[in-house]
Amino acid sequence: MSLRPPLALAVLAAAVPSAARAAEEGGGTVFWEVFNLLLLVGVLIWATRKPVLAFLAQRRDRIQEDIASSERLLREAESRLNEWSGRAERLEADVGEIRQLTRERADRERERILEEAERVAQRIRRDAEAAVERELARARQTLREEAADLAVELAERLLRENVTDADRARLVEEFVTRIESPGTGPNGGSA
Repeated sequence: MSLRPPLALAVLAAAVPSAARAAEEGGGTVFWEVFNLLLLVGVLIWATRKPVLAFLAQRRDRIQEDIASSERLLREAESRLNEWSGRAERLEADVGEIRQLTRERADRERERILEEAERVAQRIRRDAEAAVERELARARQTLREEAADLAVELAERLLRENVTDADRARLVEEFVTRIESPGTGPNGGSA
């Protein structure tokens, strides 16, 4: 089979010049030109058909493989796209859930802080009221003591100014009499 193409080419090479000479001598130049062209094309097709067919088959196979590979890559890409779209949707849902949880926690923390602040404020009020009561009691005691001191001082001054020596002597005698008589109380009655 490998001898056929060279042999055909040799026949063709021999036929073309003889056809060309015949065309120059006679009238059918167009016929011979067309014949030579068809013969050349026929020999070329016959000689190159198997390699061209093999090349075209390989090319077709490569294109089919490329199409199959492209389809596989497209399916993988679509699968990844679907996966990432699902992840994005879940991520959005997760972000919304996290935001909701954060808001709830912040609200609970705010409530806890407010309750703690209220407890602290009540304790401060109680402590302040207790301190005020202690200070009021201390101030009352101080006022009583000062009032008693003033009353004693005023009584002493009044006694000095109003009690005469005769009144003093009479008071001393009454005091001594009371002390000496065992059965009488301070008001002159029996105890």
